[in-house]
Amino acid sequence: MHEVSLVRGVFRSLEEEFNSDQLAKMQTIRMKIGLLSNVEPVLMQNAFNAVKEDNPQYANVNLDIESIPIEVHCDICGKDSVVSNYRFVCDCGIPTNNVVKGEELLIHQVEFLD
Repeated sequence: MHEVSLVRGVFRSLEEEFNSDQLAKMQTIRMKIGLLSNVEPVLMQNAFNAVKEDNPQYANVNLDIESIPIEVHCDICGKDSVVSNYRFVCDCGIPTNNVVKGEELLIHQVEFLD
């Protein structure tokens, strides 16, 4: 399950960005995960909970995941459309593979206790 290594990478990134006092006050990690990122939000949450057990400094930290739908841009009509059922077709009916959203795997926000 590659989600475990992703969670470890998230922890490493946070440890590089914040000092130990800040990490001790961390409350919530908010992530944006696109449908095309090859990451299942449920598996990411399970991996987070498992890795957290081996890292007591994250015992009170929660993971909040926002799933990002796939959006494509149509060069013909200039519109962005949400992809449904993995049919990469603009609302105007023209097929397009110009993905503008849905590949994200981002630490979007980190919340701390006061």
